[in-house]
Amino acid sequence: MAIQSPIKPRREAETRITEALAARATGVNFDALPPEIVELSRQCLLDWLGVTIAGAGEPLIRILTAECAEEGGHPQASLIGQSGKVSVQQAALVNGAASHALDYDDVNLAIEGHPSVAVIPGLLALAEHRGSSGADFITAFTAGYETACRVGQLVSPGHYRRGFHATATAGSFGSAAACARLMGLGPEAMATAFGIAGTQAAGLKSMFGTSCKPFHAGKAAQNGLLAATLAARGFDSRRDVLECAQGFADTQSSDFKPEAALAQPSGGYYMRANLFKYHAACYLTHSTIECCRRMRDKSQVVPESLHAVVVRVDEALDRVCNIPSPQSGLEAKFSLRMTAAFALAGVDTASIASYTEENCADPALIALRDKVRVELVTGWPLSKSEVEIELQDSSKLHDSDDSGIPAADLTAQGARLEGKFHALIDSIVGRERAVKVASLVAVLDRLADLRELIALCQR
Repeated sequence: MAIQSPIKPRREAETRITEALAARATGVNFDALPPEIVELSRQCLLDWLGVTIAGAGEPLIRILTAECAEEGGHPQASLIGQSGKVSVQQAALVNGAASHALDYDDVNLAIEGHPSVAVIPGLLALAEHRGSSGADFITAFTAGYETACRVGQLVSPGHYRRGFHATATAGSFGSAAACARLMGLGPEAMATAFGIAGTQAAGLKSMFGTSCKPFHAGKAAQNGLLAATLAARGFDSRRDVLECAQGFADTQSSDFKPEAALAQPSGGYYMRANLFKYHAACYLTHSTIECCRRMRDKSQVVPESLHAVVVRVDEALDRVCNIPSPQSGLEAKFSLRMTAAFALAGVDTASIASYTEENCADPALIALRDKVRVELVTGWPLSKSEVEIELQDSSKLHDSDDSGIPAADLTAQGARLEGKFHALIDSIVGRERAVKVASLVAVLDRLADLRELIALCQR
């Protein structure tokens, strides 16, 4: 009896997707970038700095920082929101975890995750260490951001639905592309870096609601940085990791869509569809929050008047943000029922201080949460929600929202982001320093290096 080989045939052997994406990443040039992409890069960095400085005080960051202190290493790159320097690799890990610790960072549905927290930390540490310019940073960031989204499209939706956290996995490729582009690696070395990143890429959605979720972002940043630096030293790897048998797509997804990965996104860049958070919870709860807030404000709804609340979302959210009875602030960020209760009760969902164990244990909020029922439907956009409220007098209210539509007015978006930035860090670094940070980010593309900006972001 013949023994069947466990090795599957190559996926689309004629599709050299890894090399194609490597060539795209190496070909990103600052002078060819549209002004909107330069502006969006600045906005992504400002938002990232705000959430990282605010997240640096979280317990999990203290643990990671203590681990780095015990390891020791050359002081090469700064810890954002903290004092001192660590090695470039350590900075990528700690700053990456800090930037995702509050789950308040940006999103792109093409990757089904968080691009900036995977791409910026390793890139920023490397740029500081090398003395790279702001324009070089923007160029490399764009290369990394677009690569992460294209890898996300390659394996979507099967990858995410199988249980992988795309921020950690596709994000590792984005980090590798950004760091390799900053180092000026050519297409072959870039593809090699992808191979090194791909064999490290991991991250499980089952860890949502624990310290491991922000750890995923730090690991993605560190994975990509290490991949790029090893490739630059001549470390070898397969240059077809995305498409080869037992490679990234073959092992981590039921889907393999090279045509989607190579397609031209709307406006030419995936970054145009970047989504910023204005509620400090999982992005897939935001539409529900917006519905509840609008109905509360428009109809003067108060908790005592509610009989029942039905939240309808796509079935995929059941495995992302449907923790029914959260016990901690972190779990509350991944609970449609609790975030709906917060919004209906008038709790400030934009404030990180709202997501606490105390609020999760508050009897009035628990009573309101228990009136919320989540109904799962099939085939909806992940970002869409419908909310129906039945009042005690049997009358009903209804609203729907889709948080997956990017802002059309970048100027207005920038003003809103600056408000969020100051709300997050003014009390930490002081208003004067926060204003200086924002002013330097506003001229990022004209900075000779990033060291003054980074120094202002330390405590």
